[in-house]
Amino acid sequence: MSTASHALHDEIAATLARWEADEARVRATLAPPGVNRPADVAHLSGLEFFAAISRGALPSVPIGVAMDFYPVEYEEGRFVFQGRPSVKFLNPMGTIHGGWIAALLDSAVACAIHTTLPAGRAQTTAELKISYLRALLPDTPLVRAEGKVISAGRQLGFAEGRLYGADGRLYAHATTTCAMLQPR
Repeated sequence: MSTASHALHDEIAATLARWEADEARVRATLAPPGVNRPADVAHLSGLEFFAAISRGALPSVPIGVAMDFYPVEYEEGRFVFQGRPSVKFLNPMGTIHGGWIAALLDSAVACAIHTTLPAGRAQTTAELKISYLRALLPDTPLVRAEGKVISAGRQLGFAEGRLYGADGRLYAHATTTCAMLQPR
């Protein structure tokens, strides 16, 4: 192996170690999965909502546990989920099912938009477009889906997302349109 190959291998290993540590930190504080009642979260802005989930004050999200992905970073207009591709998500051709990839990307882009919302507001995905760039295999240890807001208005929000590995390899790209929901 050349010096450049060793350096790249070491860089990927360091990224994976950092990602593993990020996930362990997040999982240590999450509450068991559950569903929030609207009255319990109506007073929270999007960022406050995710902060409450992150510190275990609100239940973690059931789909994340079921599909083995977790929120690892967020700030206003940006959200990152980390997922573990595994054989339980394989399609008949032996690659990770596109639905798992879509769920991960949908979560990242929709949550990025949700971080921009004031208290009492919510959003829902109105449109999701995914472009699959390469097959994701179950031996890929971890991937990250990063969503970034393009624009968030009173009625519609737009975001884009990227699914990538620790080696920087891009597996899929997504765009979304989310409809902003009025308070009940």
